[in-house]
Amino acid sequence: MTLSLFRFVSVPLALSMLLSACSEAPKAPAAPPPPEVTVMQPKQQTLQDEDEYVGRFVAINTVEVRARVSGYLENVNFRDGSRVKQGDLLFSIDRRPFQNTLDQARANLAQALSNRDYAEQDFARAQQLVRDKTITEQALDQRLQSLRNAKASVEANQAQVKQAELDLQFTELRAPLDGRIGDRRVSPGNLVTGGAAGGTSLLATIVTQDPIHFEFTLDESAYLRYKRLMGAPLDQATAVASDLAVSLKLIDEASFTHQGHIDFIDNVIDRSTGTMRIRAAFANSDDVFTPGMFARIKIPASKPYTALLVPDEAIGSEQVRKVVMTVNADNTVVPKYVELGALVNGLRVIRKGLAAEDRVIVNGLVRARPGMKVAPRDAAAVPPAKAQ
Repeated sequence: MTLSLFRFVSVPLALSMLLSACSEAPKAPAAPPPPEVTVMQPKQQTLQDEDEYVGRFVAINTVEVRARVSGYLENVNFRDGSRVKQGDLLFSIDRRPFQNTLDQARANLAQALSNRDYAEQDFARAQQLVRDKTITEQALDQRLQSLRNAKASVEANQAQVKQAELDLQFTELRAPLDGRIGDRRVSPGNLVTGGAAGGTSLLATIVTQDPIHFEFTLDESAYLRYKRLMGAPLDQATAVASDLAVSLKLIDEASFTHQGHIDFIDNVIDRSTGTMRIRAAFANSDDVFTPGMFARIKIPASKPYTALLVPDEAIGSEQVRKVVMTVNADNTVVPKYVELGALVNGLRVIRKGLAAEDRVIVNGLVRARPGMKVAPRDAAAVPPAKAQ
């Protein structure tokens, strides 16, 4: 009887002890909160695509100063590398032989004029004698021929005088235009060779610098793209009508600060290179640009459009594709593959794959995985010290 009571009492006691032990077991840990990320909507900005090309400056006008008459160089009347004005005296050739030739030509002309006057008077007397039947018609014709020869001699000597005057004038070589002259190629005392044929002596070179041309080339695909952009053949008329402004920077400059415009487009594509020559004009009042200098030029490549821009650090790579992480309406991370454009003021242009209302993760990308929940915070609400 006693044993049965013990068994009856021990079973409830064991159950009570077991329940007490279970109630004292540790609880399971709570789920961690979703990671916090900073998001922003793409910035919208009106942009225009631009292409860059490398080219070099060329002078609008280049003149080689060459001797037009032969003689000994007497004087050099400029400083090497200086600016010259049109009409400035540059070189002087010994003029004495040419002055003598001119004096002789003038004397020959005076003699021819005297012969012409005598022939005119003789012909007038012969006409009266023919009327009086004193001389024959043949004698009159002879005097007429003498008069005609005398007049032709006058004209020939007049031409010789003009040529001698030109030769004397050519002993002074003057600047044909405003510009900067190079160094002298011949020193005073040397014999220079002139004339209209080849082999004449080169004395110096003058180039214009303000304004100045900049030449570059573009390939056939770029030509077709610009042609379709303008909606007409890409030629000088359409370029001028469209006011195709361009900008330029030198090799030591960070931005395209020099403004110019296209003033010439070639009419053929070079068969050997498949490129077309383009020329732009730039003001050069401060003489920064020099013919032969290299620079980079930027020209419009599209019509203005509204672009979406995001910080460059928000863009990741997945093999060959570019991806940005976005947060949808229920705070889930959604990757979007995008096509990138140019970098503008630290922001990257997104050409395709992103909408204006998308929320792009710009901070906390290491904590965001596709399909996971996150706690987004607007970048505009994040204090500057915390925003990255």
